[in-house]
Amino acid sequence: MKWVKLGRVIEPKGQYDWLISHAMLPVADYIEGDIYRIYFSGRDKNNISRIGYLVVDINKPQDILELSKDPVVDVGSLGCYDDNGVSPTCLVSVDDKKYLYIMGWNKGSRVRAAEVSGLAISYDSGLSFSRYSNVPVLERTTDEPYTILVISSIIIENGVWRMWYDSADYWIDETLPKYNIKYAESTDGINWIRKKIVAVDYLYENETRVSRACVVKKDNLYQMWYCYAIGTGGYNMGYGVSEDGYSFQRKDKDVGITLSDSGWDSEMICYPHVFNHKGYTYMLYCGNGYGRTGFGIAKLMED
Repeated sequence: MKWVKLGRVIEPKGQYDWLISHAMLPVADYIEGDIYRIYFSGRDKNNISRIGYLVVDINKPQDILELSKDPVVDVGSLGCYDDNGVSPTCLVSVDDKKYLYIMGWNKGSRVRAAEVSGLAISYDSGLSFSRYSNVPVLERTTDEPYTILVISSIIIENGVWRMWYDSADYWIDETLPKYNIKYAESTDGINWIRKKIVAVDYLYENETRVSRACVVKKDNLYQMWYCYAIGTGGYNMGYGVSEDGYSFQRKDKDVGITLSDSGWDSEMICYPHVFNHKGYTYMLYCGNGYGRTGFGIAKLMED
């Protein structure tokens, strides 16, 4: 496959108080015609993340039609799992509701940060969201006791919510977790059954992080895009396939998108969000510094 980069969609440069730096974890939501609303998190002057959105025509993605002045999901109450920041990870439309899964940031431990998953629901077509609960929908268990539990991708098939998520195996030290992508199921998108199924395992020597799955099903084949990191280094893009959605064969050499020679995505590409529109496949992805330079868009030219 071959992805053609269409350019950077947004560069965070203090447009609003919630967008002083970073534009992370973009999630696209179809509105109408060729128009999409893209949710993402920016950081304020204190480096705290909040979720806002921009609106674009997919044919002219650099021309931003609207940028939310205020966040649509703010930080949680003091002491809650998301009191130090929130980022979007996955969106599912169900009837007249939109389920936006959020990653809550928290500093209540010796490790760098706790990252667990909550849920916010919109009843007005994505213009505003309310938390389903002040506690996470994906929390620690005896089998998964570490604070990296981040929902990345969901597909609903025959009434079953199939979910792929980041899950830590352990922390190497206070700044570096080791995690890969696991699989879970639900009947309502809220209560999840986890059976320790590893969907994407480690492949390379000293690989520490496999993250932010995005799964698309085509012709009875599950395709997954994700990012991975070696040691303390930054992310690069990966790709895998599966016939059942449970276990994926890694084919990272076939991913078809790499670092640019220079510029905003020359040091890192990460956090892929892949979606289809009118027969074409697009990818939103973040650049250098985990989105410090913003996010861009690419189009798949060869399947």
